[in-house]
Amino acid sequence: MGKTAIITGAGQGIGEATAYRLAKDGFNIAVADINEQTVTQVAQNLRDQGFEAKAYIIDVSDREAVFQLVEDAINDLGELAVFINNAGVAFIDSVIDSDPDKISRLFDVNLKGTYWGIQAAATKFKAQGHGGRIINAASLASVEASALQSAYSASKFGIRGLTQSAAKELAADQITVNSYSPGIVRTPLRDSIDARTAEIKGLSVPEQQANCLTEIGLGREGTPADVAEVIAWFASPNAAYITGQTMLVDGGMHFS
Repeated sequence: MGKTAIITGAGQGIGEATAYRLAKDGFNIAVADINEQTVTQVAQNLRDQGFEAKAYIIDVSDREAVFQLVEDAINDLGELAVFINNAGVAFIDSVIDSDPDKISRLFDVNLKGTYWGIQAAATKFKAQGHGGRIINAASLASVEASALQSAYSASKFGIRGLTQSAAKELAADQITVNSYSPGIVRTPLRDSIDARTAEIKGLSVPEQQANCLTEIGLGREGTPADVAEVIAWFASPNAAYITGQTMLVDGGMHFS
């Protein structure tokens, strides 16, 4: 058995792209997602290309399930090397109209789910005794809050703070904790964001997307593969001395 990377939210978008990218770097891939159809297909596609991969159906808001995911992936694929907290949800609405149930679900998945992933991965890394990598999905909204995304922005600010705190605690065990902050990346989640934002603003979806492009210095949307390259770097030996950092992957929308 080889080294294992667990990726949550790997059934589509950035998580899927990351699964393919890390497989090329030699990791066995635990493809974890709540969507049984997509997660099964991604794992099968990886195996068809000659990589070691297995699908795991999981709701990351369930702490016990996240800990079980780590155990199952190690038993199936080998020692844990990387845990990527990529799973996330979003909804678009004004701060005063945001539905309490949607707010609770978003925090359960985005912030608590990341917390459980850090706990589960760090517990296993400590037991293994030779460090590891934890990589979290933040967002441009973790450094510059977005209108109509109050709950999402709050969750991502929280993830950035959680990343820093965990990095300080876990460094003595040679466990690095970093996060990536995508800007506008064309994924199914982004499609839903654009559709709802356009509806609220009274725009067409193409008009909404064109407005967003004006904010990007490099003049194009990001791709899942763009973000996967940054994640792969955090997982690589080249980033062994980097911890507690959040890297923007936004084509020049924000400078910090």
